[in-house]
Parts: sequence; structure tokens; C-alpha cells
Amino acid sequence: MELGIVGLGRMGAGMARRLARSGARVVCQDTSEAAKKALSGEPNIECVENLAALCARLGGERVVLLMLPAGEPVENTIRDLLPMMSAGDTLVDGGNSYYRDSKRRALALSQQGLRYIDAGVSGGVHGLEHGFCLMLGGTAKSIEIFEPFAQRLAPHPERGWLHCGPSGAGHYAKMIHNGIEYGMMQALAEGFALLAARPELDIDSARLADTWRHGSVVRSWLLDLCSDVLKNDLSDVAPIVADSGEGRWTALESIELGVPTPVITMALMGRFSSQGRSDYARRLLAMMRGRFGGHEVKKTE
Repeated sequence: MELGIVGLGRMGAGMARRLARSGARVVCQDTSEAAKKALSGEPNIECVENLAALCARLGGERVVLLMLPAGEPVENTIRDLLPMMSAGDTLVDGGNSYYRDSKRRALALSQQGLRYIDAGVSGGVHGLEHGFCLMLGGTAKSIEIFEPFAQRLAPHPERGWLHCGPSGAGHYAKMIHNGIEYGMMQALAEGFALLAARPELDIDSARLADTWRHGSVVRSWLLDLCSDVLKNDLSDVAPIVADSGEGRWTALESIELGVPTPVITMALMGRFSSQGRSDYARRLLAMMRGRFGGHEVKKTE
């Protein structure tokens, strides 16, 4: 039981620790010395300097898990790994790659005798303790090879991981998962904003959220997180919500397929708006209103 991990960010490091604590041997590589140092002294974990050293430390038909940002980091790392890999080795992309890229990579690597798994991974920083949810795409043989690791990473050997289908299916499932996540988060945020807008009713939002966690139809892990966050003062938190790409891909997929996804799409638009991308339109609206109705146009300080 040995596996290589490239990328020791929040998820990658947690996965390395969870596998190592289950008895697997994990060889890790990251360009950040601090990331490698954070794992020093962990039993069953060895951190190496470069990709060549990682491949040299693994024997037999090697399994290498990439926990890297989508796009060029994945593309470049696969390119650098290829000369060091052998037929029968398995590459697992555990980042949030676009599923069409995963299908392309799987085909290209298969022509060189390599196996490729696209692995959608959910669990965040809590995955180390509670386990990671894994959505896997690839051939049956590839999944069979990775299964012992999936069973250790998941919350339970028989639950929390799934062979979703052929190459691309894992990252497609994760893309839709994240689109749903956008909508759920937006609904919770809007609801608690309405509660805060009626201070005269003196509703303790944190206690209400905690009450909803027990027996309510909206109970969820996201609500658990809300309950904890609402105990704090949010006045110093900038009202800016980033988007990392999956929501955009989900919205584009809905357009291509003609499947309406108004909640997910509007949640994505809300994130764009928080990033200042609606400021120009709002300025134009203010000026139009001023021109046709003589309404005051407020100036920025």
C-alpha cells in the first residue's frame, strides 16, 4: 500500500495524513518547502524534492495522485511526469479539473499504456477527520487499482466513494456537486440576511440556526457551519465571494444541454456581483434614472 501525492495544499496534506494514519505509505512532493515541512515527522509519510524522486521511491505499478489547481498546473505536471512513468502506472487527478479536459487526458494517456482517473473530491479541511467524498471516473480496472486508497480516504470503506462512470464522469459529478453547493449556500445566506434585517424581532440567528440543525428539513453540514459562523461578528468580513470555476462550467453545461438551472446560475451571478462586476451596470442605471426622472445621483466619496 503505497501512493504518491503531488500537491500538499489544504486537501492534499489532509489526504496524505489520512492515508498514512490508515497504514499506507505515502510519498509526497510539493514546490513549497513549508508545505513539506508541515508533514515532517508524520509516520508513513516521506516528502521528496522533485517528481523524479517521487517516481523513484514508488515501486511496482505506481499510483500518483495530483492535488493541484485545475488548468496549467495539472497539464504541466502530467507533462513532466510522463517521461518517468511506465505502462501500467495510474495517474489520479483529484483537483477540480474540467471534465472535458479529463476525457482528453484519459485518452492521450491510455495510448501510452497509462491509466487515468478523474477524481472529484469533497470534504475540504474537515476531510482528514471525517473522511473525503470521492467521485471517480475511469475504467473498471483503474478504479479496482485505486479502490484500496478510496476506501481509506472515504468516511467508510463502503460509503462516501463511487465509480461514477467512464473517464470524465468523476469530474462531471463534482462539477454538478459544486453547482448545487453554490445554490444551497446562496439560499442560506439570503435567509439569514432577511432575519438580520428585522432587528426589532430580536431573533438570535445563531441559536435559530442551531435549532434548525435538529429535525428541520433544511438541516445540513452547510447549516452546521452557518450556526458556528453566526456566533461571530461579521462586520469586518469583506462582502466578496470568489468563484473557482465549477459554477461557471455548470451554468455553461445547462445552456448547452437546454436544462434550466436558475438557482445555480443566479447564485453564480451573485458571486460575480460581489466581486464588483456589476458596478459599471449599476452606475449606468443610476445615471439613466437620474436623466429620465431627475433623481439624485450619488457620487462616490
